[in-house]
Amino acid sequence: MKAQASTYVLVHGGNMSTETWNKLAKSNIHTPDGKMGGRIWDPIIPSLQTYNNQVFAPTLKDEHQSNLTEHIEEISTIITGNHLENVVLVGHSYGGMVITGVATMMPDKISSLVYVDAALPDPGQSLFDLIALGGRDPLSFAGLEPAPPYVEKLEFNPQVLNRLPKIYILCTESEFVTVTHVAREKIASHPQEWTYLELPTSHVPMASMPEQISQLILENTANR
Repeated sequence: MKAQASTYVLVHGGNMSTETWNKLAKSNIHTPDGKMGGRIWDPIIPSLQTYNNQVFAPTLKDEHQSNLTEHIEEISTIITGNHLENVVLVGHSYGGMVITGVATMMPDKISSLVYVDAALPDPGQSLFDLIALGGRDPLSFAGLEPAPPYVEKLEFNPQVLNRLPKIYILCTESEFVTVTHVAREKIASHPQEWTYLELPTSHVPMASMPEQISQLILENTANR
């Protein structure tokens, strides 16, 4: 029997510079603004598009001119504007905040959530709160500043997410391991709600292990 096609909406984290990306991916990409945005997903999109799957990988509005609520609205509008159903929401890093907010707004549109070394908030937490909870000063990470999306606290009803399949892919060599350790502890307290996986790589597996990360996503979200 032919597998039913899936729809993936991929949400990037902080807007990575092309310079940083090129070092990680050993590539030579240049963009008009020097930022990668949604292009961080380029290495895995061809794999995700197999079996006629749809893939959306938008670039969020600039973090200095937008906030978390607006980023959530951007992704929600893509889903409603394209009449998408059974969406697999994938969030990397800060993108975990965004997909959590989107899923609690429209759970009936979502088939599963995939957190890729991502922020996993409780109600009332911001990205900076999660970093501090892990024992690090958010400003100790190079390039991370208190832009509006990163300090805005996300309010949501966690009960809405209970019925949704959730996958967490932790990168064991990530520079954000103190933050993802907080996520791992949350998952350990509710193991029945999660599929927990690990990759032996740094924070951006789309650059370092594209085949492996795309395979993990496909294997754990197909036909949900």
